[in-house]
Amino acid sequence: MRPRALTTLAVVAALLAAGCADRGDSDGNDGAAPPATTSAPTADFGDLKAVCGPGDPTGSPAQGVTDKEIRVGTMTDVGFTKNHEYVDAAKVFTAWCNEAGGINGRKIVSDSRDTKMMEARQRISESCREDFALVGGGNALDNLGVKDRVECLLPDFPAQVVKLENEGSALQFSVQLGGASYLRNAAFYDWLINEGYPQSKGAVGIIAGDTIKASSDQRVEFIQASGATMAYSDLYPGAGVSNWTPYAQAIKSKGVKGLIFMGDYRSLAKLEQELTNMNYKLDWIDPNVAAYGPTFLSEAGNQALTFQNNLTDLGGFAEPDPASTNPSVKKLMELYAKYAPDADPTLGTVKAFSSWLLFAKAASACGNDLTRKCLYDQALKETSWTGGGLQAPRDMSAQDTPQTCYNVVKATPEGWQTADFKPNQGEYRCGGKEHKLIGSYGRPVRLEDVGKSLADLK
Repeated sequence: MRPRALTTLAVVAALLAAGCADRGDSDGNDGAAPPATTSAPTADFGDLKAVCGPGDPTGSPAQGVTDKEIRVGTMTDVGFTKNHEYVDAAKVFTAWCNEAGGINGRKIVSDSRDTKMMEARQRISESCREDFALVGGGNALDNLGVKDRVECLLPDFPAQVVKLENEGSALQFSVQLGGASYLRNAAFYDWLINEGYPQSKGAVGIIAGDTIKASSDQRVEFIQASGATMAYSDLYPGAGVSNWTPYAQAIKSKGVKGLIFMGDYRSLAKLEQELTNMNYKLDWIDPNVAAYGPTFLSEAGNQALTFQNNLTDLGGFAEPDPASTNPSVKKLMELYAKYAPDADPTLGTVKAFSSWLLFAKAASACGNDLTRKCLYDQALKETSWTGGGLQAPRDMSAQDTPQTCYNVVKATPEGWQTADFKPNQGEYRCGGKEHKLIGSYGRPVRLEDVGKSLADLK
């Protein structure tokens, strides 16, 4: 295992600040160095070349696009969660891209569309009136505004999709691996019960918040279809639990060996503390990817982290680790050190940056005539999108496909560490098991649901 400590970027920032100018040789007789020359930075990112650059744009071919700028929206719940990751990612990407010349000379302006958790429809309505597209964001209740977005034909390049009605909805290009008809993380769960910890297959449990029952039911469907035994299944009130002891006792009494947790990771931290105090150790616990970060580690505490075995799937995205050997992660760290030195990149940052890069590449390919139709058509051409090296490949022309690449990390008192899951494609393991859902869990919003078709996209 390699340590994955989430730290600040002060060292990287210092290195950037300490760069030396090349003086060259003087041709004069006074020994003075020639004047320094400057040029716009090149916007290369990993294997993506000239993502942004100068130009001489004219006209206003679409809403939100003028001869000077491209106005886009970034969805966020920051007013409620106080989590700035999508806002920070927008700040860093637009500053970097605009310094290189923008999108063919047009500067990107990002409007933060803060839902404050409950105002998704209001923010979508604003974006429908003002923005060219949505880029690099996400909000917990993204189902509330999806019909409005599709009806106003607003393209969406989200960092995160949450609800079933939004996942894979019309005019959306999600960088997340996996589609609405398939269980995301199926390959990871298959590894857990059949390879990593086969002794747990006879006693798998799941506990989820009562507001996400459908997602819990999908996992129960997969576990049972895989031949494993579902020993325990329960819901807890999303409003909060004052005493986790009864839940811990139930898990122990059922002899659960592997536990999937879906909900607030602070609640999981309390549950794990109860289980640890009972001296009940599971073979594995999936805290879900939302737990990835420093907060869960501090909430759970060293005793529970040492005793329990927390493993989760990052979904085929690179770890935002300052010590990473991934060149694209290193580039991301450098950009944050330059443009947002007080912010730490997160997993959400990695997803958001991949989304921004996809938007910028598609928009750049349109040249001067930047329309929503052109943006859509260009994004469809990315059939093996990796965000310049930030993620496992994703086919943007086929959004409803299974997630077959995954990467597993383990929570420890020393930080998040890469688990021994036998990657076979760089830092990912690909070619894993697929599971097409057979239950009725809802479906994404389509153009025909709002009386539209692709012919209406201009």
